[in-house]
Amino acid sequence: MTLKSVETLLDVLHFADSHTAVVLPDLQIRLTYDSLRQQVLSMADVLASAGIARGDRVAIALPNGLPALVSLLAASIAGTAAPLNPAYPYEEFLFFLRDTDARVLLCPPAEAEYARSAAADLGIPVLAVAMNPQGEVRLEGARKGVSAAPPTPDDIALVLHTSGSTGRPKRVPLRHFNLAVSAANIANTYTLSEEDVALCIMPLYHIHGIMASAVSTLLSGGTVILPAKFNPLSFWRWVRDHRVTWFSGVPTMHKLILARTREKPSDSRSLRFIRSCSAPFSAETIQKMEDIFGVPFVEAYGMTEASHQMTSNPLPPRHRKPGSVGVGTGIRISVMDAQGNHLGTDQRGEVVIQGPNVFRGYENHPEANARCFVNGWFRTGDQGYLDRDCYLHLTGRIKDIIIRGGENIAPHEVDEVLLKHPAVANAVTFGFLHPTLGEEVAAAVVLHQAGGASESSLRNFCREHLAEYKCPKKIYLVESIPTTGTGKIRRRAVAAAVADEQG
Repeated sequence: MTLKSVETLLDVLHFADSHTAVVLPDLQIRLTYDSLRQQVLSMADVLASAGIARGDRVAIALPNGLPALVSLLAASIAGTAAPLNPAYPYEEFLFFLRDTDARVLLCPPAEAEYARSAAADLGIPVLAVAMNPQGEVRLEGARKGVSAAPPTPDDIALVLHTSGSTGRPKRVPLRHFNLAVSAANIANTYTLSEEDVALCIMPLYHIHGIMASAVSTLLSGGTVILPAKFNPLSFWRWVRDHRVTWFSGVPTMHKLILARTREKPSDSRSLRFIRSCSAPFSAETIQKMEDIFGVPFVEAYGMTEASHQMTSNPLPPRHRKPGSVGVGTGIRISVMDAQGNHLGTDQRGEVVIQGPNVFRGYENHPEANARCFVNGWFRTGDQGYLDRDCYLHLTGRIKDIIIRGGENIAPHEVDEVLLKHPAVANAVTFGFLHPTLGEEVAAAVVLHQAGGASESSLRNFCREHLAEYKCPKKIYLVESIPTTGTGKIRRRAVAAAVADEQG
């Protein structure tokens, strides 16, 4: 089967029956493509027998592992998969289960107290997903009576939510063909094949983990190493034991791995490349990663509404540009001004996209769709520019731009300067209200060690590298900076957290 003939997630499970599809390193379990396919189809039939029909939402609250992967694929075939973070508190489960209109909830046989309680209060049936020592996944207390009809490319396979940084999260419906195209784009970008072994350290309730680490690997016939959770202390053992050829993560994960790696590990010989997505990375840290690990480090750019990947820095022999998120990967990229006019080379504006992996619109949110789509282009909400080689450079979220006395300041630019200071481990810039200027610049900074730098020395450092109006007027030395479950930094959340701490 060629990549062009893949139209649904069911088509992804096409590879040689005896080839290893999934390895659970914590349990020493290996699963062939034939076994994975049979388990997925069997669970899809059980869900259909339980009344799940095309479009019905199957909520999933499972930790990373084979049960989560089988449930995700089976739910997308019988109905629509709606994976949720199993660590949500009760109120979050109540919101997401209600908002998704879940028909059933899949969760572990034990634990999942908050998920179960929320489902019970909403009258949603709960089915437990169990796995025996041989790696056979099943739904407890449910039986197969009918067969699930194969999905069509236009059926909604997956429903996820935006991160909700500008209000309540919005539902993003992704169709089978959106996901199939995206998986093929990722596989083509990195020339993935049956020889590749991907280490999945991202959660399977997030588009990054689902598409980059799992589905694209399965599509290409490779093997997915699927630990129960990310553990930097076990990382190199996983790489060595399973001859991992690549992995994808967020900067927080890469930094944790880097902090525990002083020189090129002998365990890294199998690695072909390292991929980063979901948040920006400094050029200096990228260079350090490449120097130590001895393989290309490629930054990519993705979002839920585009079924994950939109751009990526290419692998050698093509050129990688640190600080850029690369070139379009099977998708059209442009930059627009506020009036919807396309801008030229090196002109900053809002990044817009077009392509078959892009969704058609948020569910039940006509106002957001009217704002986000213009002449067939989807507005990403990110500010950036395309250089003469068509490499995309992101300069920040539109809503995060600080407007100081009429001057636009990209917080990411200030972040990069602060991160060049040898004492700074992490930094996030944000705006705060000012009575005459409208907004003023502030930053939260984490130092490598207490006393490594003072607020005044950091401000002076900024003045050496930035125009005065861009320099933070307030610098808060903090112990940590809050991130989302997938490693993203929300500048407004950081600003609120700093204000609470100071106030």
